[in-house]
Amino acid sequence: MSIASALGLGGKKVRYAIVGLGDIAQEAMMPGVSHTGNSEITALVSDDSEKLSALGAKYDVEHRYAYKDFAALIASGEIDAIYLATPNWRHAEFAVPALEAGIHVLCEKPLEVSAAKCRAIIAAFEKTGAKLMTAYRLHFEPATLDAIRRIRAGELGELIAFTSCFAQMIDPANHRATNGIEAGPVFDMAPYPINAIRYLFGAEPLEVVSAVGTRHPQSGCVDFDDTVAVTLRMPGDRLAQFTVSYYANTISSFGIVGTEGSIHMNPAFGFGDPLEENRQIGEKKTHEAFKATDQFGGEMKYFSDCILQDRIVEPDGEEGLADLLVIEAIVAASKSGGKVTVEPLSRTRRIDPDAQEQTLRAVSPPEPINASSPSKD
Repeated sequence: MSIASALGLGGKKVRYAIVGLGDIAQEAMMPGVSHTGNSEITALVSDDSEKLSALGAKYDVEHRYAYKDFAALIASGEIDAIYLATPNWRHAEFAVPALEAGIHVLCEKPLEVSAAKCRAIIAAFEKTGAKLMTAYRLHFEPATLDAIRRIRAGELGELIAFTSCFAQMIDPANHRATNGIEAGPVFDMAPYPINAIRYLFGAEPLEVVSAVGTRHPQSGCVDFDDTVAVTLRMPGDRLAQFTVSYYANTISSFGIVGTEGSIHMNPAFGFGDPLEENRQIGEKKTHEAFKATDQFGGEMKYFSDCILQDRIVEPDGEEGLADLLVIEAIVAASKSGGKVTVEPLSRTRRIDPDAQEQTLRAVSPPEPINASSPSKD
């Protein structure tokens, strides 16, 4: 096999529409599509005509659509797949008709804002041969996969506990501050520690033991808790805790400890910078900084490979549903002040580190057009 063939260069490429042209699409996904080798952008969807014009010119994309014309796009024959980066509560609106039309869907997390809407997306996926992937970029990231390998190899012994803090100082002008709980940290940030808990333990949470939220008037967040602390009970008398916040200095870390060792990652959930591990096995301490990769290009490359080679996708729609079941229990526990059982889900498909690792070089984010980072400068 030639080097070009091994990289997917010169072969068939999956044609994507980028649906939603906010900061994550412009700064993280679109800059890396060209070096996947198996993917290309052939359409853009937004109600912002300036974005459509400028980004269409920048990426040489001829086909440009408003949201109201999405049905025309999926019937046009111009695309094979969509990358869906609209606000969380608009995912089913586009994913369902796309899947029903046989268009593959790479959907940003969370898959939706309720388990019912997640199931509607999954039901549409099950009707056709189209593929569905929840965009959990860390399922392909080398440092994350290294931690999973070490845990599965027994380096930490019997797992006991997990703790995490994930925070950013939200810009009050960002839409996340003014669109209620579904745009808040529980839906926007908590999927990262929840998903980490599930892939590190290799198990589903049984119960939300507690979920406590606080509101700081200075945060600018309207009608929802800007900071939430959660304790989950896992199978085997294990515990997992995390805090997410829109009103704290930037942090992205987790620690997991077992009877023989521990791994602490900081940063743990971000992109652009190298992720780092501090490990302690018995009394021996080691540190490793992993080379930064293009996490977004990597996940698209993987998804396109699954499409082109007709492979089963991980993380699929059910992976997104699993996290929403935990989120719904967190919301219920926060309201009631008591314990809430997580709706059971039998999840047997887990990350395959050897098959999923991606190492595309990191890309520099361009200056966005009519979009900005959710965090304060």
